[in-house]
Amino acid sequence: MTGQHVHTDGNAVPPVDDTKLNNLLDDLDDIHPGIDLIRDGIRLLASSRHDLDTTQLLTVTLAGSPDGTDVLGLIAHLGARLTNPDTNPALRTLGFEAQKHCQRAGELLAHHLTDPDLHQHAANASAAIHTD
Repeated sequence: MTGQHVHTDGNAVPPVDDTKLNNLLDDLDDIHPGIDLIRDGIRLLASSRHDLDTTQLLTVTLAGSPDGTDVLGLIAHLGARLTNPDTNPALRTLGFEAQKHCQRAGELLAHHLTDPDLHQHAANASAAIHTD
């Protein structure tokens, strides 16, 4: 790692309180245990101290992969799965047209969330962190 060692008590990781991130975490409380686990993981990532290598890796892992092999891609494919009547039996109670509209919307969700252009900003941020 290059640069100075700045991990001191005076340079503590600020809390996520009173931030947009915290507001979103609060807004998504108690929807489903799986969402609560995701929220816990995001809060942990946001409040933990990271070195440059970890910061770079986390940035690209969250949303910086050009082929969608990242958390955003994972969410995209989960959205597609949840909106497909073949993989979510709850949707089979809908009429056929509603099933098809839901499935198509999920396919578009996955397509747009895995678009390499959407991932480019996180990839650029990760690349801007020069590590040895």
